[in-house]
Amino acid sequence: MEWLSAENVVAVGTAVLGVVASGVMVWYERRVPRRKRIGYRVQMDNPIGYGVRSGRAGGPPSGGVRLGLFDADMDDATLVLLRVENDGSQTIDRDDYTDPGPRGLTAVFTDRTIRGVSVTQPTDIDHLMDHFTEERGFGYEGNRLRIPRVPLNPGDYFKLLVLLSGGDVGSDIRLRGGIRNGEVHPNRSATPDDTAPVFSLQARIFTGLLTLSVLALAGIVVFRDGNPIECEQGELTVIGSTAFEPVISTLAKSYEGKCAGAEIDVQTRGSESGVAELAALADRSKNRARSVIAFSDGPLGDRLGLKGKKVALSVFTLAVNDGIDLGPDGLSVQQVRDIYKGRYKRWGEVIPGAAKAVADLPIVLVSRSDTSGTRQVFQDRVLGGWEQTQSTSLDCRPPKGAATVVTRCELASTGDVLDKIAEQPGAIGYSELSVAAKHKGVTTVPLDGDRADVDEIERGDSAYPYRDIEYAYTYGIAPNDSLTAGFLAYLDKESSRQVIRTQGHLPCGTPVGLTLCR
Repeated sequence: MEWLSAENVVAVGTAVLGVVASGVMVWYERRVPRRKRIGYRVQMDNPIGYGVRSGRAGGPPSGGVRLGLFDADMDDATLVLLRVENDGSQTIDRDDYTDPGPRGLTAVFTDRTIRGVSVTQPTDIDHLMDHFTEERGFGYEGNRLRIPRVPLNPGDYFKLLVLLSGGDVGSDIRLRGGIRNGEVHPNRSATPDDTAPVFSLQARIFTGLLTLSVLALAGIVVFRDGNPIECEQGELTVIGSTAFEPVISTLAKSYEGKCAGAEIDVQTRGSESGVAELAALADRSKNRARSVIAFSDGPLGDRLGLKGKKVALSVFTLAVNDGIDLGPDGLSVQQVRDIYKGRYKRWGEVIPGAAKAVADLPIVLVSRSDTSGTRQVFQDRVLGGWEQTQSTSLDCRPPKGAATVVTRCELASTGDVLDKIAEQPGAIGYSELSVAAKHKGVTTVPLDGDRADVDEIERGDSAYPYRDIEYAYTYGIAPNDSLTAGFLAYLDKESSRQVIRTQGHLPCGTPVGLTLCR
């Protein structure tokens, strides 16, 4: 299944981890011991007499009517309902209160005088009322109400209905005192008896948005390569680069599997021959040319007036027979140029101190024809000029006896080159990296100490020179409803980029790829 790629698995796994982490955080905050907390909230602060001003409203409304039966000396009286609760996750014992006296907490009513107090407890709690005695510190004086050391289990609470005189409705009310390894803090509540929130509103909003974002990310990653893709019917011929053939064949089969009625024929014979064939076909039949894509190692089609799309950064490598040990630094670029100019005939001239069996091996150059894009890139990026065209052997075997010229042969494809290098002692040639790295009997060659390593190039840690951009060439701009346009668009899908990446190339459509393909 295409969506079950390593990248998608990592992204979805991260999303699941984020959701689980949010749930664990909620569970931890509610279940795992933390700081002890006593919260308090004013659930009512109402005037009784007409002589009371409302500090929050700027005074009583003109002509206001208040229903009730009150004594005449209660014109400046107010009633306050104060709820005190254990809103933490740990039990609070009598010894947890830090006040040095018998009382546990003190309620202070600014600018008002306490006239009386009534205490209530929930119907399902029996022990709280036993602590509200004068012996245990319960009482009031002036504007201060002394509250005893009441033990509270998590979720327990009691309420104090306080009759006051003087002052304004809405004046400051504070609960003072301390809890060992904890805190006393004010709470806010929209309704009188709802449970105090474990998290602040901001924390709950943040957690919710984080969870939604993570889920959305997972959905985008999984389904962005799903339907609809640019499915088109018809026939398409793909020609050109043999180095890019593994990628093309894999994606062609994938597209055909997703899109019924699409037939893609892959015929790779080399970059130069591919773009030349497309240009020649355009001269004969423009309609037929529009159903052909030519892949090229490097910009070979630009000079022929074809329309190029940058697909990937392809990395190539020199490869030698396994019997040749060039060490971790490989060859210098200058040594490679001298080898291909014929200045060295045997490997002992290149590797000082090599064992006699290696030193006596003739150098055999296994090359590609001049229509090969891999060869074109090798000439441009490494040799800095044309590779000699004279072939001295059809079977890539050196002559017996003393070597007077370097043995050189040309083969049709990357696979043929690697097979011959693995078979022939002393052979050296060039290939697309991922194919060479997996081929038995050959060893890839670093250049100037830089390895042919896609990851190092992607990180910017390597100046390895043997690389170039892979182009997809078409005759003009493909019509939107054509199979040509559909397949080109499919190259930009994340699943296609993953195939390109696993085959040893760097997709041009990624942020790093855009820079490297520039």
